[in-house]
Amino acid sequence: MEQKFCQSCGMPLTPEVLGTNADGSKNEEYCMYCYKEGKFLQDCTMTEMIEHCAQFVDEVNKGLPKRITKEEYIGMMKTYFPRLKRWRKELTLADSMPENPALAGVKELIGTMADKLPIAYISSVDQEGFPWTKAMLKPRKREGIKTFYFTTNTFSIRVAQYKANPKASIYFCDAKGFKGMMLRGTMEVLTDAASKEMIWRKGDTQYYPGGVTDPNYCVLKFTATDGRFYSDFYPRSFVIE
Repeated sequence: MEQKFCQSCGMPLTPEVLGTNADGSKNEEYCMYCYKEGKFLQDCTMTEMIEHCAQFVDEVNKGLPKRITKEEYIGMMKTYFPRLKRWRKELTLADSMPENPALAGVKELIGTMADKLPIAYISSVDQEGFPWTKAMLKPRKREGIKTFYFTTNTFSIRVAQYKANPKASIYFCDAKGFKGMMLRGTMEVLTDAASKEMIWRKGDTQYYPGGVTDPNYCVLKFTATDGRFYSDFYPRSFVIE
């Protein structure tokens, strides 16, 4: 069975540690240390919860082949916790939602970097689980802050890797402004005529002599799930819905 984790503190959930609902029944999403009788036991922020959990790094190390430091554990939790249900709401970005004060300007920053920076970096995962990163021309098209389209060669190693494992990330870097934006999600390889025509541009025949129907021309569609950005010496994570 798939291992479940507490959607507040991230600990593994087993029947013995399940929290309880208001009617006394077991809650399948939260542990007994975070949730009891339908209420959270701690009134805290995600950062405060991470600091609390970091106290137990010695217990975590008992199950690891190689020990990690408290600082390393905190870094891992800062990446993982934004995906937990309890913290998603305060870290969510969406075109249809009012701007989250904690993430003011992030949606605009994503759009500006994607539209203005000439280069984007895309990453795939190889057969041995190692990341491969490549510089690409900026996205040909985007739909809000969630979907981005790139052109590439159908017969490339990158396409083969995405077909085998769609997990992907894209990264935009503004060296002058000292800003970085990483988006994580999945990459689809599209070869249908409508998708190819959608982002085809005059002059692309220098890359694909056969034109829009060239078999070596395809579209990469990236769909973001979450991300992390660095600006003004301050990193922040967020979820995209």
